[in-house]
Amino acid sequence: MSLQKITFTNKEGQQLVGRLEFPADRHPHNYALFAHCFTCTKNLSAVKNISKALTANGFAVLRFDFTGLGESDGDFADTNFSGNVEDLVAAADFLRENYESPSLLIGHSLGGAAVIFAATEIESVDAIATVGAPSNPKHVKHLFKSGLEEINANGEAVVNLSGRDFKIKKQFVDDLDTKSLPETAKSLRKPLLIMHSPQDDTVSIKNAEEIYVAAHHPKSFVSLDGADHLLFDKKDSTYVGKVISGWANRYLSIEAPVDESLRTKHQVVASLDGEDYFTTQMKVGNHYMIADEPKEYNGNDFGPSPYELVSAGLSACTAMTIQMYARRKGWPVDNVKVHTSYSKSHAEDCENCEDDTAKIDTFQREIKLAGDLDEKQRAKIMEIADKCPVHRTLHSKTQILTKLID
Repeated sequence: MSLQKITFTNKEGQQLVGRLEFPADRHPHNYALFAHCFTCTKNLSAVKNISKALTANGFAVLRFDFTGLGESDGDFADTNFSGNVEDLVAAADFLRENYESPSLLIGHSLGGAAVIFAATEIESVDAIATVGAPSNPKHVKHLFKSGLEEINANGEAVVNLSGRDFKIKKQFVDDLDTKSLPETAKSLRKPLLIMHSPQDDTVSIKNAEEIYVAAHHPKSFVSLDGADHLLFDKKDSTYVGKVISGWANRYLSIEAPVDESLRTKHQVVASLDGEDYFTTQMKVGNHYMIADEPKEYNGNDFGPSPYELVSAGLSACTAMTIQMYARRKGWPVDNVKVHTSYSKSHAEDCENCEDDTAKIDTFQREIKLAGDLDEKQRAKIMEIADKCPVHRTLHSKTQILTKLID
């Protein structure tokens, strides 16, 4: 299973609970640490979707509940922003002691501000990404402005946030006022990616500008046009994860450790958790990808289907074989396109075509050649196409040897 429950203790000795998610082959090239939004949990759909997009590209991701939230111990009323930063440092220490130190920090909303502060205390961090982050922690005070007067007068108040009641104490408000994010971002001197929606009505886009102006290069900004603050649309959160993964590749070492005991010439690993239905994480050779089913088959259509992958292998192998032969012959094949589709259909010489069991697996392959070739050369190339290794494998008698491993 690519997802496992983990626990660790924070600075106060309280137990925090998280989920550590691995790529398909369980050999990540880097570890990432995720900080969720204010009063959210590790199980917010956006957090899960961003994490999955990262693991699909070879990262391991630790997402956990801050003190007093979700499954973690403690009373939220007794926490503050500084405590969230300390929780992140404790999570990084856990990864360092048990797996590998995190090289990438990701923060959503107030978690985005928290990762910028935490990055100054976690030496292993080489890149930071924020999503919808406020340019100063104290900006979150507007979320409980209705109770701010009571907090200042009585030292605490119950405030309704996203349909849930939370007790906010004055020490939380006072702690926010002591944090200067622009000053911290300016001194950070580490690659920073800032992602924000122009339509964010919880944390305005102006915050992204303030963080960007304060930070030093290398810094990047990506507009999440049309997205809401919590990234409720799965397309938005998945996009965020993919962009972070691609951006981070420029600043991190991406060479993953290899389990030699599993190594073969064409090692493929597929990993599918129970809750993911058809969306399958894969490592194909040294490359990460997703397999899925179309929406009409109750899939998410996040990747090619298994039969599309088989067809892709046949198309690619055919094109490679043709070009290899053409180069050897010195023939001018400027380009070759191979279109392949799969279906079950009746054999041409079918005697019982009305019987569904008479149908056989059929790959329809169409080849288009660009180049100054005569008819004899074209005919020979079509003959060579049938000799590509994948074609021969599909035509030959094969065996699949399966065993259960621990």
